[in-house]
Amino acid sequence: MTASTSQVADCVAAYAARLQAVTGTRHQVASPLGAWLLLALAAPASSGADRETLTRVLGCDPGTAAAAAAGLLADPHPVVASAVAAWTAAGAQLGPDFDRWRSELPPGVASGDLPGQAGLDAWAREHTFGLIDRFPVQADSLLLVLASALATKVSWTVPFQLAPAASLGDASPWARQLSRVLRTPAPAAGGHTQYIAGTPDAGDVIVHVAIAGGGLQVVSVAAGPQVPDSSVLAAAHRLAIAQATGGRIPRRELSDLPLGNTPLWRLREVSAQADTCSAVLPAWSASSDHDLTDPALGFAAASSALLPGRGPWDARQAAMARYSRTGFEAAAVTAVAVAMAARVPARRREAELRFGHPYAVVAVTTEPGAGGAGGTGAGQRSLWHGLPVFCAWVSQPEDATDARASDDRASDARASGDSASGDSASGETAPGERT
Repeated sequence: MTASTSQVADCVAAYAARLQAVTGTRHQVASPLGAWLLLALAAPASSGADRETLTRVLGCDPGTAAAAAAGLLADPHPVVASAVAAWTAAGAQLGPDFDRWRSELPPGVASGDLPGQAGLDAWAREHTFGLIDRFPVQADSLLLVLASALATKVSWTVPFQLAPAASLGDASPWARQLSRVLRTPAPAAGGHTQYIAGTPDAGDVIVHVAIAGGGLQVVSVAAGPQVPDSSVLAAAHRLAIAQATGGRIPRRELSDLPLGNTPLWRLREVSAQADTCSAVLPAWSASSDHDLTDPALGFAAASSALLPGRGPWDARQAAMARYSRTGFEAAAVTAVAVAMAARVPARRREAELRFGHPYAVVAVTTEPGAGGAGGTGAGQRSLWHGLPVFCAWVSQPEDATDARASDDRASDARASGDSASGDSASGETAPGERT
């Protein structure tokens, strides 16, 4: 069965909520897609209770999920590098059912003898442009490793400006903690979209969309401080998908809102031709190591389906992201191992959206070349269109600087050859990176 682009996006967004329920909302970054891909590839090997579990966790039947995973790997997105591998211990005899499953994996899945720790670490670096330095599971006495890697490194079509941190407003503790934050450029400059939206589960939220060349949008969403974190993250995924696919977005008219300051915005009347909206938000970076062994995440059923009764197993994800004045970079490696985003001026409204307390971020892919919000018009859509790839919860902001995102890590460039120029370990330029 073939999945539609919207079905795949909705399945991954639902898995993001499942993952967040397990990991909580500490300052973190994750790739629900990286985990979902592995479950989708393992699911055809399942039966009975394991198949029922994986169907529920994946949000669709195993055949549909596996076909979607194969489609994503066969038609990679130009600004999201992706890789999947299935390794087994040299000489291991894992049975005819496993051999049949392995033979039916998509052509894009690398396979072979399980490398040692150095080989696994090198694979992680190679497929994440050096952003992930170590493979998330240890190579000791393993029979099987199924792994995915996703990475992106892009520049905004229009960089942010810088502003004093006081612009976040008196209600924000970050206004006193930081020195400088990011401010959207003048609307005529393009490259950024911001608005206030009404949502059923998080109430009125503020939304900022940063657009990168090649088909990636990074959507930041903040709600009132009293709104549960899970509701904010769910709203962020729905808005990010709608933004990327041209779906309906419940924008609020500024004229319908009261003037003054709130924890989310400052709204005032000015002499202008039309209502305007800007945004201020902090720079941030995060590195996370997620334990994926909770049964709610599906990897217990996946490991049981692949190698039933074969012994202890582990599932982990290492992820990182950096959001700066000039761009965004993120990577994740996920693994399951079985051991051995001219008229006369009138009085118009001007809103400044203030991302001054913890908020959600979702990076979502669009059609390649869709530089503006909402993607390209109707027609054949890639499975990547509107797909949430990375998500983050931002609660530890950083001072904004003039440095490029890739320059920010020049001092800790990896021994693999990763440098401030953004070259990967293989010497190739990262997809979507401007040189």
